[in-house]
Amino acid sequence: QVQLVESGGGLVQAGGSLRLSCAASGSIFSSNAMGWYRQAPGKQRELVAAVGSGGRTYYVDWVKGRFTISRDNAKNTMALQMNGLKPEDTAVYYCAACPGSCVHLRPTVWGQGTQVTVSS
Repeated sequence: QVQLVESGGGLVQAGGSLRLSCAASGSIFSSNAMGWYRQAPGKQRELVAAVGSGGRTYYVDWVKGRFTISRDNAKNTMALQMNGLKPEDTAVYYCAACPGSCVHLRPTVWGQGTQVTVSS
């Protein structure tokens, strides 16, 4: 079973940057697809970006060009570099592991979440 711990959230002004990190413990990290999700108050949790076990990436339209997802299988880590942050990016961000694909399948393991707040 993979266990996930996020870090790197915080408060930033609009236009600023944050880098989220996800550390995985346990087995088979490298064979899992990984994703970043977020949940804003009163809204459903949604996929932000995903990276497959082979490194193929996916982004939702509204973060393309602003966010970059990456993974390091040797270190069992994943990151989300967020640039050009907007107030509407304010949410709790979750790291997740998915069986095969985060785009088509629900995650099976979630981190505890990290708060990102963007002030205007």
